[in-house]
Amino acid sequence: MSYTITQETFESLSSISDDPKHHLEWDLVFTLPVWLKLWWNEFKPQSELYLGAVRRGGEIIGIAPLQLKDSTASFVGSRDVCDYLDFVITPGAENDFFRVLIDDLKKKGINQLDLSCLRPDSTVMTALVNTAREKGCEVLCQPEDVSVELDLPSTFDEYLEMLDTKQRHEVKRKLRRLLEAGKVDFRILEDTAAIHKGMDIFLKMFTESRSDKAAFLTRQKESFFRSLADTMSGVKLLRMGVLELDSKPTAMILYFDFNGGSYLYNSGYDPEYTGLSVGLISKVLCIQESIKQGKKKYDFLKGNEVYKYHLGGKEVVLSNCKITFK
Repeated sequence: MSYTITQETFESLSSISDDPKHHLEWDLVFTLPVWLKLWWNEFKPQSELYLGAVRRGGEIIGIAPLQLKDSTASFVGSRDVCDYLDFVITPGAENDFFRVLIDDLKKKGINQLDLSCLRPDSTVMTALVNTAREKGCEVLCQPEDVSVELDLPSTFDEYLEMLDTKQRHEVKRKLRRLLEAGKVDFRILEDTAAIHKGMDIFLKMFTESRSDKAAFLTRQKESFFRSLADTMSGVKLLRMGVLELDSKPTAMILYFDFNGGSYLYNSGYDPEYTGLSVGLISKVLCIQESIKQGKKKYDFLKGNEVYKYHLGGKEVVLSNCKITFK
């Protein structure tokens, strides 16, 4: 069987991802063509774009969304705004894909892969590591961060029962206290225009609720967030959750509705309402809404904030792998 690699564009990747004849697994928001293009156009890295499609005969068996700089290849994306990264491969074709990819990268003068944001179930950890070692490569993988996720039951009452006794009591107490403070409403915005309008308030809450978030939100990151809101809501993947007390927004959430789950991307709250735990309660109500919609997973994404564990999340170790070609 003959293998070839073609260099694609973001537009051709979009066509490939929309074509049901391909059996590629686009399991991560952060590897979707729309996200890759968004990130690349906003951050404009000083590197060469490599969107390699490995073809077996006429069939595409995998996509390598990489950027090349000097003699190193890394994923299109960055650890500060992308939670998970990976290759996109047809199940069962991983070994063939990686053998062809490594040979092609070596021909281009690349001698190392530096890959971050890797879940344990990523194709890098489950297949590339072994294939690379078989080809005589040096492989060094080590933990770099954690994410936290939660398998959702079928009812909110079942979810509350999943929490330990202390946290279940705390969640119910905080919900009750907020309800006693006034009229509570948790709205989910899906319309692009509504989310675009809501971004001013969201970014204000984002920076005011935590000093590290204020430091994080550079002018470039703010531009990225605003483009993200418009672009990802435009393809029906982004939602904005708004917790209101007496019709006033007190906490907001940006999350992805993707692949049968909810993915909490970022959040903020009005510090004036800290005493009512609006930040935490906004996540609880988002979990409740996700259960109502039949979602199977709630992913808090990257970071080990304590509240994620209090709300029942389980830790997932994320790794970095450096693979040096020989």
